[in-house]
Amino acid sequence: MIASAGNTLFADEPRYVGSTVCAECHKAEFEAWKGSHHDLAMQHASDETVLGDFSGVEITVHGVTSRFFRRDGKFLVNTEGPGGSMADFEIAYTFGVAPLQQYLVPFPDGRMQALRLSWDSRPESEGGQRWFHLYPDQRIDHDDELHWTGRQQNWNYMCADCHSTNLVKDFEISSNSFDTTWSEINVACEACHGPGHNHSKWAAQGEELRTADVSMGLSILLNDRSGVSWNMNPETGIAKRNQPLAQPVEVEVCADCHSRRGTLKGGAQADGDFLDHHMPAFLTEGLYYPDGQILDEVYVWGSFTQSRMYQAGVTCSDCHEPHSQELRAEPNTVCAQCHLPTVFAVTSHHGHPEKPDAPGCVDCHMSQETYMVVDPRRDHSMRNPYPPLSASTGVPNACNQCHAGTSVEWAVSAFNEMFPQASPPSQDWVVAFHQARNGLPQAELSLVRIAADVEKPDIARATAVIELDDYLSPISGQMLEEALKDESALVRIGSLRTLEALRPEHRFEFAKHLLDDKLLAVRLEAGRVLAETSPDLMTAAEGVKLRAALDDYVAAQRYNGDRPESWLNLGNLNLRMGDVEQAEKDYRQALKLAPDFGAGYLNLADHFRYMGREGESAELLRAGLEKQPEDAALHHALGLSLVRREDMASGLAELRRSVDL
Repeated sequence: MIASAGNTLFADEPRYVGSTVCAECHKAEFEAWKGSHHDLAMQHASDETVLGDFSGVEITVHGVTSRFFRRDGKFLVNTEGPGGSMADFEIAYTFGVAPLQQYLVPFPDGRMQALRLSWDSRPESEGGQRWFHLYPDQRIDHDDELHWTGRQQNWNYMCADCHSTNLVKDFEISSNSFDTTWSEINVACEACHGPGHNHSKWAAQGEELRTADVSMGLSILLNDRSGVSWNMNPETGIAKRNQPLAQPVEVEVCADCHSRRGTLKGGAQADGDFLDHHMPAFLTEGLYYPDGQILDEVYVWGSFTQSRMYQAGVTCSDCHEPHSQELRAEPNTVCAQCHLPTVFAVTSHHGHPEKPDAPGCVDCHMSQETYMVVDPRRDHSMRNPYPPLSASTGVPNACNQCHAGTSVEWAVSAFNEMFPQASPPSQDWVVAFHQARNGLPQAELSLVRIAADVEKPDIARATAVIELDDYLSPISGQMLEEALKDESALVRIGSLRTLEALRPEHRFEFAKHLLDDKLLAVRLEAGRVLAETSPDLMTAAEGVKLRAALDDYVAAQRYNGDRPESWLNLGNLNLRMGDVEQAEKDYRQALKLAPDFGAGYLNLADHFRYMGREGESAELLRAGLEKQPEDAALHHALGLSLVRREDMASGLAELRRSVDL
């Protein structure tokens, strides 16, 4: 229930009222929002909203010719559908506007699927106004999970809760169908500010009652910047916040969508407790470079929380106008709010001649990666370029990215000449992560140093703890024990994952206090890690807490029951807890949802092996290889199974194939 200074006016269940109601009092904010990327995040397909050319134009990609056309006022595409057959599909919704627009096709089971053929909405002079494929260099067959009809292009799971307001996914496990709904089709006022019904009631009260009610009937107050000024230090040229930011509420609200994360319950929630609804990705291999620069499509939060700006209390709306989502000014001017140009916009700082076409702040401090073929996005970790790290660890640097075609050696030489006194950036976990990912023995002490340094960003410290998984010793074990009590929830989550390296009977005493952590992401991770604890090691009260945490974990997996990974997780949990029959059912449900799911075959085959059903294990692995013939892990598992059955020649052939792949 929303508390309100003793006022009983407000309902127990806040209701969504729609942006038009908000506009009655907040006209300027509403007008700024109209036409923004949030406003146009998703729309019904119409003559006004569809940007692509549906005049009968054709595009051929990987041997498949697709045609975009109109019929009876509808927008259609003739393309390869389920099973590989060509068919006509109606476009029901547009998805985004710039620099590309995607299109959604509804299916009878409530799924909506995103076409991989997308419209480049950039001007023709920039290479736009054309159809293009989001995987131009990769042949995607009709039975591939990346095919537009596959699970990785499913709107209900992959996209929906960040493109609409009050999104309810509503997946029905028994019928394998969706009944997904929303309050507003786009990202409207209440997506960020929460349900507006009680706020409308508050506004209708007399002035005296309104003044007494500090909550204003809102589920969250986005007032991180209220009463805040940034006071410039003329000597350093850097401004400082006049009061510390107690809690980064605004950043956490934005993180609901502007982050790489998994959803734990009910979609995006505007309440400022990001980790009570989502499990974030860390700075792990494949997602980020060892220094934390963006690699895969990770959005903004994981980068920004590494930055010195975040540590100083900068919020998203310090740089971006929150309703239009535009920068508050051109980039250099935005930076100049806190960084004095007479100190930073000079050759002694950036090393380039002071000319109108000189590199801007973002060119050096916010390098970019291009995703979805045409969409360049800035890295928000705002790091100082340091080419010597590229030479030693292989991470990219802004100098080589800007001076295309030059070598790292050139960049190091030029950088050292410009800045002979330069020190490595304070974001110095790159060496530790590089060592860990290359199996170097000195990694343990390097990771401990990062994890134990409370001056480092929480996400870097948490990642360092996770990377310790393969290096635990009495030295790092002591640090792990302290990390499990850390003030940072991210560090606590990372510590729980590494705690799994210990035997089940040794985990409980270290982590039992996390079973009733205030944040859902921590509680369910604690439940998962401590699931195998013997009842003899717990009091009755502790057993109740463990059961509650496990219930949280199971609920999160079942919320995502449309995904095979969730059933794999449930199978693993039940297997660890000794319920072998339910584990087998869970693994089979994963394969029912996704017959090409390699991990499902591996885990069920392992289960068969543990149960002494080696023949069934080999048969299942062969079935998996029919679906995924180039899955190295499946070949490896089958090879071991055959060797155990003393079919050495066939087993070695499978192992050799695994190595080749």
